[in-house]
Amino acid sequence: MKNLQLKDIDPEDIEDLLEKVEDSFDISFSEGEFLPHTTFGEFCDHIAGKIQGENTTDCSVQQAFYKLREGIAAISQCDKSIITPHQQFAVLFPEKNRRHKIKQLENHLGFEMHLLRPPHSVTMFFTIALLGSLVGLFFVLPLALLGLAFSLSGFWIIRSTANVLDIQTVGQVAEKITREHYKDVRRHPATVNKAEIEKILIDWFSVDLNLDKSELTRDAKFN
Repeated sequence: MKNLQLKDIDPEDIEDLLEKVEDSFDISFSEGEFLPHTTFGEFCDHIAGKIQGENTTDCSVQQAFYKLREGIAAISQCDKSIITPHQQFAVLFPEKNRRHKIKQLENHLGFEMHLLRPPHSVTMFFTIALLGSLVGLFFVLPLALLGLAFSLSGFWIIRSTANVLDIQTVGQVAEKITREHYKDVRRHPATVNKAEIEKILIDWFSVDLNLDKSELTRDAKFN
């Protein structure tokens, strides 16, 4: 998976994204595999060619939405017909019992969705505490070690209690789980719609690497 870079993007971030791509599409990359490919279009074509399965024309996001709708209806005991792609996810999962309900939904679907995060202010507080403790190792070791323990414990706690939703609609959740769990959301996991892979990868690079989709043309160059 090495030797793939994109201008102005940290190669390690791309490496992390490629690991997610491997998991989602049930494929694996070897060292230097992308060296012959110099454009984003060639990269997308290469990945589409690696995905095993009968090629079909059905929409994976639509299938993901149907699975998501079934799961939401099952755990909420509501009529699935009222759940639309434009439905606000926070309305279906209010803050009070959000973590518990989303966990139930993940159990129903069979995979984690990673929808919740801690408040940015709290994350920043513990990040500053961690950095201060690392600097303190060179000056006051006992106090620095106490600070490290405090900040690392804090990170564990806020991850365990994260309850903030960034995603807004059911449709957006369907798009997210299509990217991250492609084979799992397909009605028939042994099939693939290769025509949609490029769009999924564009969305993924845009979301995870904070890139404008207009930059991700087929002629966009890798360094």
